[in-house]
Amino acid sequence: MEPFLAYRIHEDDGKIGGRVEHVTLDDLNEGGVVIRAAWSGINYKDALAATGAGRIVRRFPMVGGIDVAGVVHASNDPRYAEGDPVVITGFGLSEDFDGGYCEYVRASGDWLIPLPDGMSPRDSMAIGTAGFTAALAVDRMELNGQRPDRGPVLVNGATGGVGSFAIDMLGGLGYEVTAFTGKRDQDEYLHALGASNILYRDEVEMGTRPLEKALWAGAVDNVGGDQLAWLTRTMRPEANIASIGLAGGFKLETTVMPFILRGVNLLGINSVYVGWEQRERVWQRLASDLKPRCLDRIVTSEVALSDLASAFDGYMAGTVTGRAVVRIAG
Repeated sequence: MEPFLAYRIHEDDGKIGGRVEHVTLDDLNEGGVVIRAAWSGINYKDALAATGAGRIVRRFPMVGGIDVAGVVHASNDPRYAEGDPVVITGFGLSEDFDGGYCEYVRASGDWLIPLPDGMSPRDSMAIGTAGFTAALAVDRMELNGQRPDRGPVLVNGATGGVGSFAIDMLGGLGYEVTAFTGKRDQDEYLHALGASNILYRDEVEMGTRPLEKALWAGAVDNVGGDQLAWLTRTMRPEANIASIGLAGGFKLETTVMPFILRGVNLLGINSVYVGWEQRERVWQRLASDLKPRCLDRIVTSEVALSDLASAFDGYMAGTVTGRAVVRIAG
């Protein structure tokens, strides 16, 4: 096979950065399946890895991209044959293993999910880790008793990839959704996704009491820090909080009061090492009852592999709305 293109992250003299370069299969980690990649996506975690703002990458050089979709090019795994359409999210791509920003990806067959019927490779990466994580959150909350008739659900970090998908999915299931955001110019976008109400962070007095007024029957939190602490204090009895992100800080300063007096459930969502059966089931839901209704609106940009180097700054500045897909092939 001739050399092919990859976006690889390097550490040079203590400085981390990425660039597009030619590689061969011998430059990639071992794996029983070789995928001809078609699409990937950009997540906040990808920006952390590519810029070095977060210590995501555990060895250098490393091909970036925590998502990939394409078709099997070659396989010594009996579960997959040449031409099979597949998708990978998580499993340490771009952390411990070379990721999806590459024309060919070498992976373990255990990481692959068959592309659901009716879903294109581009759509799967428009959904990507962001949509899969949102779907995991909704699925987990429902398994823990969440229902639309229990009351409103708040989505924090509403204009990001995970937040956008969470609003779309919850709205499609009939929930009353409140979007919690710091961006005052995104009302039309959030309402179009399915938000019934919009709450602005600078208008909220978060208080300091162990328990505040009970407002929410559920929440999807992409921010962490003080805002997650506020959520724990303002949940209704038996409410669920799906904790996903830490853009607002990784510390959580709260008390046991919400948990022992209101029975609040704090559900940790980790999309990287989800078991295969759960992963496959949630991807099937993403092609059925959790299928995003507003995918074309959530995907706000398309980036070529060759242009990746300039695509991460907006994520670090917090100015990105929606999700970007990365065109690998063509």
